[in-house]
Order: sequence, then structure tokens, then C-alpha cells
Amino acid sequence: MKIILGIDEAGRGPVIGPMVIAGYCIEEEKIELLKSLGVKDSKELTRKQREDIYNEIVKLTDKYKYIIIDPKTIDYYVYKNKLNYLEFNNMIKIIEEIKPDKVIIDSPMVNTKKVIEYIKNNLKINVEIIAENKADKKYPVVSAASIIAKVIRDREIDKIKEKLNLDIGSGYPSDERTVKAIKENYEILKDYIRESWMTIKKIRKEDQKNILDFL
Repeated sequence: MKIILGIDEAGRGPVIGPMVIAGYCIEEEKIELLKSLGVKDSKELTRKQREDIYNEIVKLTDKYKYIIIDPKTIDYYVYKNKLNYLEFNNMIKIIEEIKPDKVIIDSPMVNTKKVIEYIKNNLKINVEIIAENKADKKYPVVSAASIIAKVIRDREIDKIKEKLNLDIGSGYPSDERTVKAIKENYEILKDYIRESWMTIKKIRKEDQKNILDFL
């Protein structure tokens, strides 16, 4: 019985909060069951739908794992221009822990051959690897991983909001509430902010300009 592992991430783009990389593994024969539960790319589901499906898919297997990567670690890799490799190295951890027969990865790079090559060269076990762009739309097992990653990311954002008693929106740069929260509460939020993001650089430039205008 072949077991298939899907891997995806959530939260690569936000300026606030962690990135989550998740792996979901199931017997090949059960993949149709994932479809019947409504599994699809997490971005195509509402939060309630994701939570409901999450609760169902984790009952089907104990072979799932997620890794939460904090903003400061993300910054470290971004400054080195190695963000993709941060993802790959954590994917490798998931693969080596679960030990599937086959892995399907939602590739963060257009050059999927390079992704496969890097992971194979750094894995301690021999596994069949498929890496495709937008694999979360094509393979239910990757869609399941994307749902787990997104649900965990959403919960982490909720924890930040509750801890700080602050509306930070979704954490994405396109969210006006997020930008407003950073501008007005930077010192409170600094442990959760990705300093390497262009959003922060723009805000700092605006602040400097305002100070100069005031002077």
C-alpha cells in the first residue's frame, strides 16, 4: 500500500506572523475520500470550511506534520536571498520524519527540476518526488497540506491578536488594517514583524520624511 505525502506552505507573503509548512500523508487508496470531504486549495475555501475540513482530514491519518517558522528566521533567510531554501530544508525535515513512498510538493520555484534536485541531494532516504507549481489545485493530498498550513497560520495570527489585544488584520501587506497596525504600534508588534519586507522599508521612509518635514 503506497503512502503519499503532500507538502505546501501558508504565510510566505505576509509582513506579520509566521510561515507554516505542512505535510499531509495518506494511503493512495484514500485520496478519493479526501475529494469527497471537499478538499481543495485552501485559498478557495472560507475559514470555516477550512476548519471543518481540517477536523475531518486529521481523523484519516496520524501522518501529518507542520512546522511554524518565526519572522526573525524568515528575515535571516531573506537577507541571504535564500527564502526558498528555508522552505526546502523544512520540507526535508517533514519527509524524513514521515518517510512516505512518494512526495508531491507545491513548488515555490518555477524551476521545479531544481527543487527536486536539491531535496533529493539532501534527503537521507530514497523517495519518489514530484514538484509542481500550483500542485495544491491539482493533487488532493497537497490541498490537504495547504489546508493544514493555512488553519495553523490563522490560529497563530489569532494568538498574536489576543496576546496584544490588537487588530492586525490578516498580516498581509495588501491589508490596510495590517499596515495601519504597524504604523501605529510598531514597538508592540516588532517581535512579529518581518523587517526584511518592503512594506516596513516604505513605512520607515515615510516616518523619516515626516520627521524631516516637521523639522
